[in-house]
Amino acid sequence: MKTLKTTILFLLTVLAVSSCDFLDKEPTKLTPEVYFNNESEATSFLTSIYAPLASQNYYGNSYMDLVAGDDLSHYGGGRNPSSSGAIACNNANSSSPYFSRLWITLYSGIDRACTFLEHIDQTPDISDAAREQYRSEARFLRAFYYFTLVECWGDVPFRTTSTSSVVGLDIERTNKESIYDFIVTEMSECADNLKTAADLGYKPGRISRSTAWGILARVYLFRAGEHYRDNESGDAEQIKEYFKQAGIYAQKVMNEGHALADNYWDVFIDMCSNNYNTTANESIWEVEFAGNYTEEVRAEGRIGNLLGIKCPDVSNEQSIIGKQDPGYGYAYYWSTPKLYDLYVNNNDQERFYWNLAPFEYVEKTKGKGVTGRKFEKNELENARAQGWWDKSYTYGEGNATNKTGDYEDGTKLNKSRACGKFRREYECQNEKKNKNYTSINFPMLRYSDILLMVAESENEVNATPTSLAYKCLNDVRKRAGIDTYEEGSLSKEAFRQAVKDERAMEFCFEYTRRFDLIRWGEYIDNMNELASLAQQGDGSNWNGGDKYSVWTYFQISEAYNYFPIPDSEISVNKKMTQNPGW
Repeated sequence: MKTLKTTILFLLTVLAVSSCDFLDKEPTKLTPEVYFNNESEATSFLTSIYAPLASQNYYGNSYMDLVAGDDLSHYGGGRNPSSSGAIACNNANSSSPYFSRLWITLYSGIDRACTFLEHIDQTPDISDAAREQYRSEARFLRAFYYFTLVECWGDVPFRTTSTSSVVGLDIERTNKESIYDFIVTEMSECADNLKTAADLGYKPGRISRSTAWGILARVYLFRAGEHYRDNESGDAEQIKEYFKQAGIYAQKVMNEGHALADNYWDVFIDMCSNNYNTTANESIWEVEFAGNYTEEVRAEGRIGNLLGIKCPDVSNEQSIIGKQDPGYGYAYYWSTPKLYDLYVNNNDQERFYWNLAPFEYVEKTKGKGVTGRKFEKNELENARAQGWWDKSYTYGEGNATNKTGDYEDGTKLNKSRACGKFRREYECQNEKKNKNYTSINFPMLRYSDILLMVAESENEVNATPTSLAYKCLNDVRKRAGIDTYEEGSLSKEAFRQAVKDERAMEFCFEYTRRFDLIRWGEYIDNMNELASLAQQGDGSNWNGGDKYSVWTYFQISEAYNYFPIPDSEISVNKKMTQNPGW
């Protein structure tokens, strides 16, 4: 179960604590110098370094607004994106609080890690092995936060010491290549002192050796494509070396006891139902969330709520639980027709019907609870054939007139559908769900990603897909129940495209696509290509494509390869400069 988040201690660098009789007594201060008195205090502080991951400014909420807009998904559905200030629809600017909050959150995590590393050695009665493990977790997280900063902003201020004074905080941006050097060194060095995934019982809430190696492979892949962001040709030999290193570290993970879950949806049902790897050890790293917004410690997220299936709001009816309240969903994130067509063209039924919700929940009488599901035209029988059909709630034979049971409604084909990957119906089924907050974890790294990274790197390094490349790609396709590729049947270019398509079908709505497109040099073009399709709206089977002027959000310039440096940062850091185009 989720043990990490329930013990979060939100420590600041300096936390003032005064006595109750503060008028008569001198206040005392809790500082790092007087903390770290035992292993319990050290681990509490370590947990606080994990905490930014689940922040409402990061994976807990608004980060999805910042990165979810790509050529496979868009922000729309339930409300007008033009008023949201979200770059997912490409209408934000440098003054948006979304950017400043993420920026602050990431640097807060970095500062906590630096503080921890500066003081962990003063903790008595802790074994050398445990101390090195804790140090390695902190080093990895610090490097990971820097990686997110570089992915989003490129050159950023860089330091490896904690902030102890408000003096001297004007810091120039450091070249991203220097930061990459730091990231790969930290992640590679700390891996040996981390526990194996097996040692952790394959519970993915804590950093394991597999996590470090797998994320390091991702770093190398993104670095291999960095030149595209700056319209540079890049050094061919250096790029090849980056792909080689990505392959080396990804293959290390293949020897750590991980495997694909029996069914594609198994890993997501686990995340939604508060379980870990019940059918296989596929999930390697997850952002942990816990609770239903009733406890003193805030550890909940919005996964399944903002990023989920449309559902009526019965949160004020405390007696309504179970299938009558499968969990309120805003359904803000919808697929584009491009993703729909990818599934159809590959005859990928399983991932299609799980990821792109073919239904929404309905209620016969407002405020009385869900009475059935309304399916898209001609989709009910197809959905019934899926292996997840009877794992949770079903509503029996339907009646469209009475809005009861499972029924079909609609006269046209909609290729734009809500994200169905994270389903609240599996969350605390016998308890009242919170309207807006969930305990559903978010996947940061899955074994299928490892396999596709190996496939991609093998193809790029060897200038042709190897046997290992075919095996890794085909393993992912076999799990999805679709045709595999015969070894030797694809050129380097064709195999590269096959990997790109596979990543699209496997990882949609997992926040990897935008960065994949950037590292492939395809982000701007792929987005622009969808503008005319979106403008057609229902004419292209894009439900809502022309509603709210969604098409304008795909007309982006090269500036969108980077986030804008927040205005708030520029105003306080006199050495800070803005990214081009912002």
